[in-house]
Amino acid sequence: MKRRTAREKALQALFQMEIGKADIGDAMDSVLDGQAKDEYFEFLVKGSVENKEQIDTILRDNLENWKLERLGNIDRNLLRLSVFEMMNNEEVPVKVVMDEAIEIAKVFGDDQSSKFVNAVLSKVKEELKK
Repeated sequence: MKRRTAREKALQALFQMEIGKADIGDAMDSVLDGQAKDEYFEFLVKGSVENKEQIDTILRDNLENWKLERLGNIDRNLLRLSVFEMMNNEEVPVKVVMDEAIEIAKVFGDDQSSKFVNAVLSKVKEELKK
């Protein structure tokens, strides 16, 4: 599975867990729809779930005039996924993670999602440099 696909599937799994209250295993199985499990996909989903509190703190610190809970479910989960990847995968440059998130936001989010995701992740990037 390509990394873009792994990211998209991970977003879908996180969305299912939040909206449908599915457990992690069921959500991952559901979005894979019979496809073989993928190591990167599992890394993203499990890592985003296991580090949710830390990720949400980082996001809250970098949101201007927004509350995390008020964000759209797609945007919120895409940001969580991207922040996890930015913090925990040194082989993928932060710029690549951001570009991928922006492209995924264009597909799954609304008209403003890509700009919003870009703005928030740009702030997170600066914070992570410190």
